Amino acid sequence: MSAAAPLPRLPEPWGTWIDRTHAIDFTFEGQGHHGFAGDTVASALAGDGVSVLSRSFKYRRPRGIHSMAGHDANAMVQIGDEPNVHAERRALAAGLAVEAQNINGSLGFDRGAWIGAFGRFLPVGFYYKAFYRPRGAWRFWEPVFRKRAGLGKVNLDAPHLYYDKQYLFADVAIVGGGPAGLAAAVEAASGGLEVVLIEEEAHMGGSLSFARLDGEGTRGRRLAADLVEAVQAATNVRVMTNAVANGAFADNWLPVIQGNRLYKLRAKQLVVATGAIEQPMVFRNNDLPGIMLGSAAQKLMRRYGVQPGTRAVVCTANAHGYGVACDLADAGVDVAAVVDLRGDAKGDAQVAAAQARGIRQVLGHTVHEAVGKARVRGVTVRPVTGEGTVGAEALHLDCDLVCTATGWAPHAALINHGGGRMIYDDALHMASIAKLPDGISAAGSVAGAFSVEAAIAQGRRAGWQAATACGAAWGPEPARPNDLGNHGVTHPWPIFTHPKGKEFVDLDEDLVIGDLVNGVADGFDEIELLKRYSTVGMGPSQGRHSGVSAIRLTAKATGRKPSEIGATTQRPPYRAEKFAHLAGRAFEPVRLTAMHARHLELGAQMMPAGLWLRPAYYGAKDGRDAAIAAEVSAVREGVGLIDVSTLGGIDLRGPDAAEMVERMYTWAYRKQPVGRARYLLMCDQTGAIIDDGVAARLHENHFYLTATTSGVDRVFQLMQFWNAQWRLDVDIAGVTSAFCGVNIAGPKSRQVLARITEGVDLSPAAFPYMGVREGRIAGIPCRLMRVGFVGELGFEIHAPAGCGEALWDALMAAGAADGIRPFGVEAQRVLRLEKGHVIVGQDTDGLTHPYEADMGWAIAKKKPFWLGSRAVEAQMKRGLSRKLVGFELVDPGAPCPEECHLVIDGDEIEGRVTSAVRSATLGKVIGLAYVGPKHFDLGAIFTIRTGAGFLQARVVPHPFYDPENRRQEL
Repeated sequence: MSAAAPLPRLPEPWGTWIDRTHAIDFTFEGQGHHGFAGDTVASALAGDGVSVLSRSFKYRRPRGIHSMAGHDANAMVQIGDEPNVHAERRALAAGLAVEAQNINGSLGFDRGAWIGAFGRFLPVGFYYKAFYRPRGAWRFWEPVFRKRAGLGKVNLDAPHLYYDKQYLFADVAIVGGGPAGLAAAVEAASGGLEVVLIEEEAHMGGSLSFARLDGEGTRGRRLAADLVEAVQAATNVRVMTNAVANGAFADNWLPVIQGNRLYKLRAKQLVVATGAIEQPMVFRNNDLPGIMLGSAAQKLMRRYGVQPGTRAVVCTANAHGYGVACDLADAGVDVAAVVDLRGDAKGDAQVAAAQARGIRQVLGHTVHEAVGKARVRGVTVRPVTGEGTVGAEALHLDCDLVCTATGWAPHAALINHGGGRMIYDDALHMASIAKLPDGISAAGSVAGAFSVEAAIAQGRRAGWQAATACGAAWGPEPARPNDLGNHGVTHPWPIFTHPKGKEFVDLDEDLVIGDLVNGVADGFDEIELLKRYSTVGMGPSQGRHSGVSAIRLTAKATGRKPSEIGATTQRPPYRAEKFAHLAGRAFEPVRLTAMHARHLELGAQMMPAGLWLRPAYYGAKDGRDAAIAAEVSAVREGVGLIDVSTLGGIDLRGPDAAEMVERMYTWAYRKQPVGRARYLLMCDQTGAIIDDGVAARLHENHFYLTATTSGVDRVFQLMQFWNAQWRLDVDIAGVTSAFCGVNIAGPKSRQVLARITEGVDLSPAAFPYMGVREGRIAGIPCRLMRVGFVGELGFEIHAPAGCGEALWDALMAAGAADGIRPFGVEAQRVLRLEKGHVIVGQDTDGLTHPYEADMGWAIAKKKPFWLGSRAVEAQMKRGLSRKLVGFELVDPGAPCPEECHLVIDGDEIEGRVTSAVRSATLGKVIGLAYVGPKHFDLGAIFTIRTGAGFLQARVVPHPFYDPENRRQEL
């Protein structure tokens, strides 16, 4: 690890972002360091004299601070169990244990650095050209590369931390808290709208917090203070700092990451004011620690009070570089020279300020080579003779800091994510906006405004236009700026080849000029192909610093203009995002049925079912199998009670209620008698099964529909969507939460229920199978349906949710003499499988149509239409390639297969097991499985592959239990 004697922090007003009264201790590579509140890990290490933060990915070269913006892999570190942390962005905290990445040995002496001497033997695309011969060689090389590949280390046993999500809404969302974004926020807020301003840094101000806009160097800070004060005074502006808008999706949906929270922001209008990214120069050894962008040096000084070196060379091609030189000189750095690629430099206040300070100018020259090992120690300067060429005359300058300032690239990731398009402007030598999507506007340097006056004017105009698009009306439209100040900002070719190479274009991937030129020579002469062949722009920085140079080099190698090359596609996310943010804490709360407390009192082991918790079984965890068997026996031989409150409920009322059910489901319902229930099967437009349930007709114009626990929300949404097209006269109401439900089942269920039922004749003749009645149970108004998912005489009872506990208690008391026993989901699954009933989502998948599930019986053949009918017809014309069949094992003593065990035909996979159980009632293993056409017929033998071997199964008819439904129809 390279560490110089730390220089004292610069005095105020340098270091506006740190609190010098609050010191913070931390470690880096096991050694103690300190910084201040407000520091980042990188600024604290720089302030403590540390130059080398990491090693490069391929050649293990020492790397240090480059951008101070987290735009490259140079400053990525490991903090505890968290890999790939941008040290330039991570806020310093007490006790952090920071480690370097990509090292084998120590940071100061990496045993893997020897590979740099063999760089010429590792040309671009070498992994495509080698390691696959002789046959099987890759098996040897793969573990070698895997050991060297990767960045940080992942600890699979790391503790799960708290992450969550939150919805957020705004009329206008503004991304970027620089001069343009602040001006846009003030203007949009003036229209009385809800505005959200998103800034990824810890403070607002953007470039105003570090850039030198004039000779004195104070104007930017004054402008920032005024704009920030105006934003803070607007009560309808929500400011989110340290927040990253990680993408822009349809209808201005933005994922915004702030700390451990992912905000799902939806805005009517979006203003992108993300600024521009300073671009590096390319010359020999341009990756040495101590070589950084001019803006990075200014951030270290202005924001963190860190002097980035003692003797500096600034290589520039614009006024910004002279501003950097002035700031360095004012901070006590000895500026050896400003090396200007241009032959003339005059007319800018920053140039005049540098000249007034007596800073040496070397015009028409460039830094051609840097020298040093762990840090830059000097540079060789040569005259510029053409595009990327230099003269023989050499000037050597000693220095420990090189700042480059030769151009910028609009930071347009969000514009590309949202469907916009950028094109390379050959006159400006950088990209410009060719197309903006509807609902998105841009302001500031991302939109070509490089003077602060133009950026502010453009921001005001964008804010006004966004607010006006939201319906606000006030004041005249702000004028469009006349001069954007973008000419002469970016040099057309700050790329210089050296005979000895090592001119790094992509710091992430250790790619040099020759790699890209050779890639084009290998035939990959389109930028998207070259990207994949060479991996340029595929590292953590995603081409932020290498993309422009790659376009220029490709253009030169192919004899085209950069504007003819195009650019690689930028896709979200903008920054790497953690799986924890994506997983987070679910929005869906845990839902409890009205009888939940009773289940816990009875010793239930709860399990998730969609959003709900349901009893899996009742009893101790170590007695699971015995408990389930006892519950199954109770239902088959006596009487059992299960909570089915989680079933979805939908009320359809109106003259077209029957027509609605007729169109949405596969069976026939128009002539369904009042007081009768009928099975429901729903498909989507592709013909795939998505839900099932029961339709109870309570009145000519009133249906009560049940749906699956996890599917009811989709069913409800589909009904609303389609009725918006059909315009039927029907009211659709989701009533899942309004009702609780229980199913009492078993041979003794009628006699138990009869003890407490009022107003309903429960006799078989008066209340037949699939009948529906309304009455009172223990004084509670209820809807009763004679349905039998478990294959026994049973009654499904739906009552007001507030009466759940009372209903449960009444039924348990009424059945006490008959040994009534509660049963859970696991017993229900055994019972339903014995009866051959399908569970949607378990015995079907996202492609299963009714005939594949052997449910053709549930389709009304004479109906002209039902949702998905055309798709099912088309699929059936091709014939069945698979079908769900019932099976039993040929060997009754063989182990029971598990769900998703494969059905094998020779070397081919022809299906899978969807459900299987060892049935005590039947004395054998039974199940459902998808098989191919040769195994459709009864008696066919097929093979199931399990973890322990192969099983033989026989296709048998189902229901397996009571196929004639005698027990359900008692």
